[in-house]
Amino acid sequence: MTEQIQYTVKDGIRCYAPELASENGDYPQEAFSILFDLEKDNFWFNSRNRMIKHFISKKISAANPSFLEIGCGTGYVLNNISKNFPDIKLTASEIHLEGIKFAKRRVPQADFVQLDATKMPYTDVFDGIGAFDVLEHIDDDIGVMKGVHKALKKGGYFFITVPQHKFMWSINDEIAFHKRRYTRKELVTKLKKSDFDIDFVSSFVFTLFPLMAISRILKSSKKEQITNDVIIREVKNLRVGKFTNKIFSILMRIDEYLIEKNISLPFGGSLVVIAKK
Repeated sequence: MTEQIQYTVKDGIRCYAPELASENGDYPQEAFSILFDLEKDNFWFNSRNRMIKHFISKKISAANPSFLEIGCGTGYVLNNISKNFPDIKLTASEIHLEGIKFAKRRVPQADFVQLDATKMPYTDVFDGIGAFDVLEHIDDDIGVMKGVHKALKKGGYFFITVPQHKFMWSINDEIAFHKRRYTRKELVTKLKKSDFDIDFVSSFVFTLFPLMAISRILKSSKKEQITNDVIIREVKNLRVGKFTNKIFSILMRIDEYLIEKNISLPFGGSLVVIAKK
């Protein structure tokens, strides 16, 4: 059920935390546009989407299932879910309205809401909830986990991806306004404290990890003031050449194959966890 929590409507979107809806108004509009355009051709975004598709197909089997994506961003994951699971009733949330404008272009049929994920307005509603590279942006991540637990139906699944390894902290984390990079123990412990059972946990970006680690370590000593120009520059740097992108895509298939075989990879740039209510 959706609880009777007061909301306002802004730009046609139900806003449960309207005081936060425009908080990132200074984040450069160009960065959203660049990200929107490059995601579809980037090896990492596509590999993550294939992994998410695999997990949803294995775990969500209810009739007329419902799924909430927290922090849907520009809607790239949401679009992937919509295309591959047309029977799923999709709800998508963002704390900032600016991202929702891009996501609605990709998946206009989804139900979009603006909310603070630490104050979820739902109880026993969803068969699945996803937070894909979202928890690291939120100070009160345990508050989100408890809210997700409340919003899930009994037996529902929480799908999570987060950046991993504290030593990998770099300017990329700074421009993304990350609060932390996780360890496996930290994330699992917080989920258990929020009454979840751990169904599966693995590292991701395992095959490419040596290259990623070297790149991040070189960047870790780089100290810059985070300006709009720096943000736009680093978002543009997510673009890779076609040949490199092809090679990286092939290598990422190794990660995907091993994870699909239920093998928990020991290290990698990201961490993926499936938790169950």
